[in-house]
Amino acid sequence: MRVGAAAVGMLLVAEAAVWLLRPRPAPIAAAPVAERDYFTASEIDRGRDFSSGQLWLYIGGLGVELVVLVAAAAGRPVSVRAALARAGRRPLLGAAAAGAGLSIAVAVASLPVGLAAHDRAVDFGLSTQSTASWLGDAGKSVAIGGVLAAAGGALLLALVRRLPRAWWIPGSVFAVAIAAALTWLAPVVLAPLFNRFETLPRKSPARAEVLGLARRAGVDVGGVYRVEASRKARALNAYVDGIGSTRRIVLYDTLLSDTDRAQLSSVVAHELGHVKHDDILRGLAFVALAAPLGLLFARTVAEPLARRAGFVPGSPGSLPAYALGITLAALAIGIVGNQLSRRVEASADTFALDLTHHPRAFVELQRKLTVSAVGDPDPPAVAHFLLGTHPTAVERIGAALAYEHGARG
Repeated sequence: MRVGAAAVGMLLVAEAAVWLLRPRPAPIAAAPVAERDYFTASEIDRGRDFSSGQLWLYIGGLGVELVVLVAAAAGRPVSVRAALARAGRRPLLGAAAAGAGLSIAVAVASLPVGLAAHDRAVDFGLSTQSTASWLGDAGKSVAIGGVLAAAGGALLLALVRRLPRAWWIPGSVFAVAIAAALTWLAPVVLAPLFNRFETLPRKSPARAEVLGLARRAGVDVGGVYRVEASRKARALNAYVDGIGSTRRIVLYDTLLSDTDRAQLSSVVAHELGHVKHDDILRGLAFVALAAPLGLLFARTVAEPLARRAGFVPGSPGSLPAYALGITLAALAIGIVGNQLSRRVEASADTFALDLTHHPRAFVELQRKLTVSAVGDPDPPAVAHFLLGTHPTAVERIGAALAYEHGARG
């Protein structure tokens, strides 16, 4: 009952955060759209085939991660229990080692699923990355995850030992601070480890388009960068990254080569909408509101699990139980947070249409984005509700048509 009450409280607070932080005014209400009016039968079938297979692989990978965490939380196998017991001799160092080891174990166990997903992306023509290159990126991710998990494990254990009942309160403050620090550092420290970035030349037409739209929108975009995405994928994309001095707009080289000026303006205007609306800060605010009861839920789950496995809460042996609780909380809060993400993306779409007045270019852009990513234009409602971070392609096209006909709501 305590776990259930904590879960209900966590979800209610997350839903309240979505309501409080949702963009206002409401984005354009999408007009009804039939996917076959904008996508061929082969494009629809191909997108559904690819998306459904990747979804099952995602579920399989998540299942592997949970199995590893549950086994470790229960002190299984015996060798794991012995290692966790030895780590208790030097608690903070032991917690760092346990955190890193657990992160690496999850990554290694999930590797076959990730490799299968990559192979399918290659087979469908989405990925251009070799297996060796993909494994190299996976190795970097494992190393980064291990370092972060080591630091996180030591910090968590220190808080639990210092404040056994109330550690989740300062833990929430640290969670927001860490999220903000990673958001600030990611563009200049982490992203360059995986891709090549370059500032768009001053005389570049694309740079002129970005800066011209930014002036009309009244926003400071920071840097404008091109990423050599074609080395790894054929998808078209752009995104806003960083905060403060590291904020930038990043354009895929595939986007720059495969769109005309009106379509490029639409995607750039969408990203400018995120800057104008401070959507990265909005995301951090969601973390700040949802984290406290998320960590309280994690504590409620972890403490009895650790004791049942024979570990004292606050010992390195209890760390897998806390990791399991935090993972479950993150999954649940993430599902709720996707509602906010979809609303934020729809609001940025509305901003783009208002700024460019190019609904037909926006429609063609959505077609190209979906086909290049081998996406499902209208995925199953349940899957989209649980995992969708953006409106569907047909919803985005419907919003452009509604804008074209003057229907706002």
